[in-house]
Amino acid sequence: MDDKVSEIKAALDKKAGKYLGLIIVLVILLFTAFNSFTIVNAGHVGVVVQLGAVQPASLEEGIHFKIPFIQDVIQVEVRVQKRESQQTAASRDMQIVTTTVAVNYHLINEQVQSLYKQIGLSYNERIVDPAIGEAVKAVTAQYTAEELISKRSEVSAKIKETLSAKFSRYNITLDEINITEFKFSPEYNNAIEQKQIAEQNALKATLDLQRIEIEAKQTIETAKAEAEALRLQREVISADLIELRKIEAQIDAIKKWDGKLPSVTGGATPFIDVNSVQ
Repeated sequence: MDDKVSEIKAALDKKAGKYLGLIIVLVILLFTAFNSFTIVNAGHVGVVVQLGAVQPASLEEGIHFKIPFIQDVIQVEVRVQKRESQQTAASRDMQIVTTTVAVNYHLINEQVQSLYKQIGLSYNERIVDPAIGEAVKAVTAQYTAEELISKRSEVSAKIKETLSAKFSRYNITLDEINITEFKFSPEYNNAIEQKQIAEQNALKATLDLQRIEIEAKQTIETAKAEAEALRLQREVISADLIELRKIEAQIDAIKKWDGKLPSVTGGATPFIDVNSVQ
């Protein structure tokens, strides 16, 4: 009885061992098959690394076969990326200027494997940020603080030109650069404010002077017109007109007389009121 139990147990152990072996083989096959394919996401390029060596050909987006346990695929983004940087530098007139710039750039698809081989994935910290800082400081030093504001587009174009040359050495394409802010020291800001106030006061004084000159001219013209009117009136007045005015005055006096003669008149002969004698 014991012998039969032992035989049955040995048979079961043998079958279990076979099943376990099959399961292990199946898991290994599935794991190998799973690692034989890779998917490169949209906007990325796959850099193939075989036993630590970067291969010359890169993979475009989509599904690809790779040698399991021998090849690895590193995904590198080639879409337009944005990097914002704030740099403090001295202008040509030794004013401290803090410039904030936003930079758009992308990696060249065909050169991604070369970039990865030289720099790796930390190209922002190693290449992009230092290049932006150097370009901004170099261009800022060529202009005065006032010119940085008045020639903003020119400054932006020079920074773009300088930065584009630096990026091209590492197969990075510069798309656009935008200067978002110029920030000056409080002392310089106060000086600008005082200058603007002085310019506004000067403009107001000029306008007031112009207004006074216009008003003076208007007064002169008014006086001239009045003088001309008086002159014309004097030309119209004649001896006949004066005599006519006298006659008109006498007529008005007669109209106002009440018919009574004065008791006494001036002169040598007294005037006697007949009514009083009666």
